[in-house]
Amino acid sequence: MRLLVIETTAAFLSVALFDGDALIAADHRNIARGHAEQLVPAIAALPGGGKADAIWVGCGPGSFTGTRVGIAAARALAFAWGAELSGYDSLALVAAQAARLSGANDVAVAVTGGHGQWLVAETPIAWRALDPAEAARAITCDLVAGERANELVALRGFGVAISAEADAREALLIPPQGRFAEAVPLYARPPDAQPAP
Repeated sequence: MRLLVIETTAAFLSVALFDGDALIAADHRNIARGHAEQLVPAIAALPGGGKADAIWVGCGPGSFTGTRVGIAAARALAFAWGAELSGYDSLALVAAQAARLSGANDVAVAVTGGHGQWLVAETPIAWRALDPAEAARAITCDLVAGERANELVALRGFGVAISAEADAREALLIPPQGRFAEAVPLYARPPDAQPAP
């Protein structure tokens, strides 16, 4: 069975195609912006146009736009291909990668959130959006992964930072509690824009 994994919740555009447990092909690059323009061409460049029997998509928390772009593309492809669609917690993917790299069971995650906040979580994944100082007080796990890991470790004065990001190539590492049947966005805070009355 072929599986397509789509991850667009952060600065990286990351897609991976698996056949069973075997990674067939992937595209993982830091683009910062432009997920909407580059995602579909990246999938189309995979063998067979990326066509798969199942699709997993990162549902956040993360970039509002990136999250919605990934989910919209995954839903459209699942409909067109008749593929099974499910979602996963993108911070669970970061934690799973860091656990593999370090060999540790307990890994915290610290990544960029909006409005000066960081998205932080400890194993098991239960994320929060906190100001940096609050995050430093709240996260007690020794090992911290993610783009804000070095800063969090420095702020609190202990621990080890490890480089890891939401990488579709590592999706098979996500624990069952990090995956869910529906592909719905996970937002750390309500959207800034409100519908007009």
